[in-house]
Amino acid sequence: MQKAELGDVEQIVEDLKEQVRKGIAVALGNPEEHTNLLKLFDAIQRLGISYYFEQEIANALRRLYEAYGDDWNGGSISIWFRLLRQQGFYVSCDIFDKYKDQHGAFKKSLTNDVEEMLELYEATSLRVQGEVVLDEALDFTRTRLADIAKDPLRIDALKNLPYVRDRIVECYFWAFGVYSEPKYSLARVFLAKVIQMATVLDDTYDAYGTYEELEIFTKAVERWSITSLDGLPEYMKLVYEVLLDLYQEMEPIMEIEEITPLFNRSKEFMIDTVKAYMVEAKWVNEGHIPKLDEHEAIAFATGGGGFLISSCYLGMGDIITNESIKWAITEPPLFKASSAIGRLLNDIVSSKKEQEREHFPSIVQCYKEQHDVSEEHAIDLVRKQIEDIWKDINRESLMCKDVPRPLIMVVINYVRTLYYLYKYNDNFSEVGEDIKDHIKSFFIEAMSI
Repeated sequence: MQKAELGDVEQIVEDLKEQVRKGIAVALGNPEEHTNLLKLFDAIQRLGISYYFEQEIANALRRLYEAYGDDWNGGSISIWFRLLRQQGFYVSCDIFDKYKDQHGAFKKSLTNDVEEMLELYEATSLRVQGEVVLDEALDFTRTRLADIAKDPLRIDALKNLPYVRDRIVECYFWAFGVYSEPKYSLARVFLAKVIQMATVLDDTYDAYGTYEELEIFTKAVERWSITSLDGLPEYMKLVYEVLLDLYQEMEPIMEIEEITPLFNRSKEFMIDTVKAYMVEAKWVNEGHIPKLDEHEAIAFATGGGGFLISSCYLGMGDIITNESIKWAITEPPLFKASSAIGRLLNDIVSSKKEQEREHFPSIVQCYKEQHDVSEEHAIDLVRKQIEDIWKDINRESLMCKDVPRPLIMVVINYVRTLYYLYKYNDNFSEVGEDIKDHIKSFFIEAMSI
C-alpha cells in the first residue's frame, strides 16, 4: 500500500473513531438511549477495539452507575451487570430476580431467547460467593444452551450412514438465506436441522433403502412412535431415532410460543412428504413411467414445500399470529408453489446424472416422453413452467393481506435461496468452490473496507 493510500485509510479510521465518540456523548445525555449505549460498549469490546475508547467507556459507565446505582430500569440487564462489574462497580445481583416467575424458577420464556440466555450465561462469570441467583442462572443457562447446541443431525453421518450427504454447513447457509436477522437464530438452527433431516430421508428413499425396507420405514413414520423402532433394519433405527429426537427437542419450545397447532401440522407435512417418497419408490419398483399430471402430483409433494416452509416458521417468536397459523396449516398456494419450484429446479440440474441409475424419472424425462421433444427443448419447457410459478408466487404474496409481511418474505427468500443452489448446478449435492466462497464470506472471512 502506498503512503498516500495508507494516509487515507488512517484518516477514515480517525473519522470513524470521532463519530463513535460523538455518538457515545449524545446517547449518554439521553436516558432513552442508555440501553443502546450499553449494547454499543458490548459490541465494541467484542470487536476488540475497546482500546480506542477506554476513557469514554469508563466515564460513561461511571456516570451510569452514579445515575442508577443498583436500580437499573433499562433493558439488557445482563449486559448492564457484566459491564458495570467488569468496570469495578459492585452492583447487586438481585436484579436477576426479574428473570424468575412467582414460584422462584427461571421463566420458560427465557428458553426461547438464545441471545438473552447467552448474555445471562456471560453475566454469571462475574458472580461472587453467596450470590445464589447467579449460581442458579449458571446451571439454568448451561443446561438450556447445551440442549440447543447439541446437533442430533451430526450423527457422524459419513461414518454411521455412509450413503447420506453430510451437508449441515450448507443447510445452515440455506437457512441463513431464509432469514439472517439475529432474532431468528433459534428458527435458523432448527430449520438447518430440518433440511439436513430431509436430506437424510431423501438419500434413504432415493439411493439406499430397498423397496421392502422403505415400506417398513414409511409405516413406522406414519405411526410416529418409539415402539416402532424394533421392527426396523439397523441403519434405519438410527434414522428413525434422529427424526423423532428432532421434533421432541423442539416441542417444549413450541408450547411456550403457543404455536403447537402449527408444529403438529408441520410434522404432518413431513409425514406426507415421506409417504410421497414411498409412492415414487413404488413406481420405480414397478417400472411405472408416470404421465406429466401424475408426476407433478407426487414430485411436487416430495419437493417438501409444506414440510420445509412450515418448519421455517417454528421458533420465529411473536411474529407468528393466530391468523397466520390458520393460514399456514391449510398448505396455502405459496407453500405449494415453493415446493414445485424446488422440485423443478432440482430436476433440471440432476436429470442427466439420475438417468445413469434406476431412479424416479425427472420432469425433464416426462416432457421428453410425453411430447417427443429433445432434452434441450424439455428443459426450456420446464424453465417456462418455473417462470410461470414464480409469477404465481408474486401474485399470492400481494394477496395475503392478513399474514405478517415477514412470513411472506420467508417464502420468497426460501425460493430465492433455491434458485442460488439449483439454478445452474446442484450446488447442494456437489458443493463447488462458488458456494464454499460464499459460505466463507458470510461466516469466516472479515469484511474488507
